[in-house]
Amino acid sequence: MEEILATGGPPAGSGRGRRADESDPQRIRSSGSGAAGRRKPGGGATDGSLPGGSLEQAKEACLRLLAVRARSRAELTQRLSAKGFAADVIGQAIDRLAEVGLVDDAEFARQWVRQRHSFSGKGRQALAQELRRKGVASEEAAAALEDITADDEHERATELVRRKLRTLPAGLDREKAIRRLVGMLARRGYGHSVAYTVVKAEWETSRAGSDLGEPDAPLG
Repeated sequence: MEEILATGGPPAGSGRGRRADESDPQRIRSSGSGAAGRRKPGGGATDGSLPGGSLEQAKEACLRLLAVRARSRAELTQRLSAKGFAADVIGQAIDRLAEVGLVDDAEFARQWVRQRHSFSGKGRQALAQELRRKGVASEEAAAALEDITADDEHERATELVRRKLRTLPAGLDREKAIRRLVGMLARRGYGHSVAYTVVKAEWETSRAGSDLGEPDAPLG
């Protein structure tokens, strides 16, 4: 008893000391940082995969992304990196998919250009910027953009201007209308020369059509 009072607790070898040590909160917290504390890429408890993710896991992650839409190598790399996969694992996974044609930046660029030009009315300048943001190499982007000819741009810009003309406020003066229409085309990636040429021609055509509908002024 005197020994316990002197040391502030039971002797080191006593059974009561072992139970106190096992119930120590600090010991419990530290013992919980083993297998249950490890995480796998993308979150969740580990399932025995290597740090940085396995090649099969990375390929599956790529396939899930490609099921939504086609993506460039750079896009896939960025998404897998965010999930915690190691750089070498990502590179191997994408290379495997490229071998079977599921990842192809040149084809991705061509599809992107055709769809964005046809359905969103984007001009070559905007498309070039979008491909740069997607990480497509300049050579592959340039080859894809060659599919959009000057005539294609002129025709698509004309469609956009005609549609916009129908929504302009009645009585809007010529200069304001032209500035607004040119600005609309510029925001969609059309060069100033193309935009101004198309807008001026369509404005004059629309004004001529409206003039034909007005009654003739009385003579004399």
